[in-house]
Amino acid sequence: MFARAPGSLIGVHTADCVPVLLVDRRNRAIAAVHAGWRGTVAVIPARTLEAMRERYGTLPEDVEAAIGPAIAACCFEVGPEVAAKFGDLFPERSDLGRRTHVDLHEANRRILSAAGVPPEAIYVARHLCTRCHGGEFCSYRRDRERAGRMVSSIGITGF
Repeated sequence: MFARAPGSLIGVHTADCVPVLLVDRRNRAIAAVHAGWRGTVAVIPARTLEAMRERYGTLPEDVEAAIGPAIAACCFEVGPEVAAKFGDLFPERSDLGRRTHVDLHEANRRILSAAGVPPEAIYVARHLCTRCHGGEFCSYRRDRERAGRMVSSIGITGF
């Protein structure tokens, strides 16, 4: 989702997936992205930036990004069929052909950086693992069908 109208408030529901919030400071445009592992390997944050460029004239160097709480590498263990899909994002890793842990926070940070968002403008809640912190966050991997959902939102104040 993205918006530009003053007073807009948008958000995404997550329960282990990565919420990515984007703001284009120059054009006062915002976006809220839901990046589970499928959206991450499909580089959905970069695709969102491209859609913002087409619609609002957004340039990556004008963007600030917040990557919110999600399941962290400590708890995100995947099989070889999923791990292999992360090869382009983690070319330095030789373990992606077997059961391993994947860092979705880092994957989405790399996607945004490769898309041109300045590294110092990407804020990552890397140590806020939704599965580990049961008293603070909802986690589908931890609670299954009983899991609630969190809302990550971003808005534009009026002029």
